[in-house]
Amino acid sequence: MQTFDSAYQNFKRPARTGALVTVGRVEDVPPGRGATVELDGGAELALYNVAGRFYAVENFCPHRGAPLADGNLCGASVECDWHGWRFDLSTGACLNRPDAHIQSYEVRIEDGWIKIVV
Repeated sequence: MQTFDSAYQNFKRPARTGALVTVGRVEDVPPGRGATVELDGGAELALYNVAGRFYAVENFCPHRGAPLADGNLCGASVECDWHGWRFDLSTGACLNRPDAHIQSYEVRIEDGWIKIVV
């Protein structure tokens, strides 16, 4: 079984502030695709469009830090390209490691704009 890299910490995880951040237009992320969202201060999220429903999670896998925006979208989950860890996009739960998870963030669509609560 693969283990966590205890030296890895996601320094690019956004702090939870409750702020609503506009990140782009709905048409910027086509269905079935993911995108990296860079926030102020160097924080990053991965944003996905799953059949018109948008999800946002922290962008880095807790196993070895792979960028999840580059991962394989599998319905409402994403699979890390490096070692195959899969995460539920709505909850952040790791589907093949019960002791692992990532942060998920609320996404709102307002007048065609994608907004994320960080």
